[in-house]
Amino acid sequence: MENLTREIPMEVLGDFSKAKSTVNMNEIVGTHDILFVCLDTLRYDVAFEEQEKNNTPNLNKYGKWQKCHAPGNFTYPSHLAMFAGFLPTPAEPTPMFEMERLFLPKDMALNIPGPKTAFLFEGASFVQGLEKVGYDTICVGGVGFFNKRTEINRVLPALFKHSYWHPSFSCHIPESFENQLNFIDRKIKEYDINQRIFMYVNIDSIHYPNNFYLEGAKGDSVDTHAAALRYVDKHIERLFDLFRARGKTFVIACSDHGSCYGEDGYHFHCLSHEIVYTVPYKHFVLNSTK
Repeated sequence: MENLTREIPMEVLGDFSKAKSTVNMNEIVGTHDILFVCLDTLRYDVAFEEQEKNNTPNLNKYGKWQKCHAPGNFTYPSHLAMFAGFLPTPAEPTPMFEMERLFLPKDMALNIPGPKTAFLFEGASFVQGLEKVGYDTICVGGVGFFNKRTEINRVLPALFKHSYWHPSFSCHIPESFENQLNFIDRKIKEYDINQRIFMYVNIDSIHYPNNFYLEGAKGDSVDTHAAALRYVDKHIERLFDLFRARGKTFVIACSDHGSCYGEDGYHFHCLSHEIVYTVPYKHFVLNSTK
């Protein structure tokens, strides 16, 4: 029998102190609001193509999408990982300890040097870790895993101090994102500008069904997926403006997974096809307008 043992090159091993960084989260936490925007189900290839055609001018203002791998192949596992600090990672081969870490469980940095620019959090998720240092944590749900109608659909919302979902936010409603924005507009004004908040928004417009975003479409396709992204881009600056009005805001924007439309015979997600696990990611800072 062939010996399958392989040595791991030393450059793959290491410690978190070698991690690359574009932002120091220890300078962000406590001084900025934090907004995590998940464009649920958005494929990287579609996001990239719409970016290059300048069909998403609002999102394009904040830099190009980074090609990344999702930590899960459908909403539930991907979000459990992301909320634990394991955000999408670079698609190109990168030593594990050199990947940028925005959030890291404090327990993981006990035996090896931790990344100097990561926020080391206490608790089972960075959401809970932010609450421990004074953030009010808010979830505005979209897809069913956030609707709190069943035991499993209460798991992710339970990580937050406040969680909200309404049928008008669900993915079969063409105006779902606008409805979420109307709610956020009312809710965010309840907070004093000196109270730091972390808000997670699950934008589900790109999730199936999305055929109603392209006139004449008889079913979901890559084209209707792209049209749904254009719908989101048309309205997303309103969300950013609401946070600018409060002060400085650090934004994480990404997808949790992609979705197949017949490629190699595959449909939907919850499967490990390259299209499903390859997602767009970016983070950036919104400057205050107050």
